[in-house]
Amino acid sequence: MPPRAKFTREEIVDAGLRIVRRRGIGGVTARELGAELGSSARPVFTVFQSMEEVQAEIVKAAREVYNGSVKRGLEQDMAFRSVGMEYIRFAQREPQLFRLLFMTEREEMPDVKDVLFAIDDNHEEILQSVREQYGLSDEDAWTLYRHLWVYTHGIAALCATNVCSFEEKETEKMMTEVFTGVLKNIKAGERHDQSL
Repeated sequence: MPPRAKFTREEIVDAGLRIVRRRGIGGVTARELGAELGSSARPVFTVFQSMEEVQAEIVKAAREVYNGSVKRGLEQDMAFRSVGMEYIRFAQREPQLFRLLFMTEREEMPDVKDVLFAIDDNHEEILQSVREQYGLSDEDAWTLYRHLWVYTHGIAALCATNVCSFEEKETEKMMTEVFTGVLKNIKAGERHDQSL
């Protein structure tokens, strides 16, 4: 008969998230999880088969935290703009989780036109908000989304790595300027992203 689990999966994953928030995913070891739970490492392995399994669950939990930010943005009147601002706020509030989800090297590099499918489960809802709010075709909505995501990701990455910080009003102004320029070009029929 296997030993009775001292901690639930959720308790272990929550402890892992706390460690990630302080030290990044590299800080999550069986010993550190045990210490965070006030125990030895042994109880971790009565619930999980390996540290890889623990880390995969931590990534899922981090994604749920991020998805909550996206949901808040999608519920706003200007959903596309709000999602972009929430992305940056997430990087500022949760820099280690942002790095884990969006700045971790991948085994395979997706093509730039597929990157949003590869890294963000919310891409379809975000894209739908662009199509509906601005009356754009699928192709034009993708163009706007890709341009703004690259720009937003750059700002968020700068914040998450403490390279620099931006006041919210400053960020809003910069994003509005880029958004306005790209949307104007799209509406005028000018395409500068044919390679994308």
